[in-house]
Amino acid sequence: MKVTVKFFALYRELVGLRETQADLPQGSTALDLWQFFTGSHPQLAPNLPHTRFAVNGQYTVPETPLKEGDEVVFIPPVSGGSDV
Repeated sequence: MKVTVKFFALYRELVGLRETQADLPQGSTALDLWQFFTGSHPQLAPNLPHTRFAVNGQYTVPETPLKEGDEVVFIPPVSGGSDV
């Protein structure tokens, strides 16, 4: 099945892509997709505990099953702001 993957901020820099498609086996999860990309971009791997996942515009858990045509976003940790 084909899914669209979007990378934001730090992840875009690490992977060098804003958006791409991935072809995964049926029954794959958002976590499987993450692991697919860490295979070719191991610099992503340490960020898993701080990563949020969104499927079709909704925050979700990594174990969410994917289906053909889904859009998955890997959201990196956000920093900045003020301590005021």
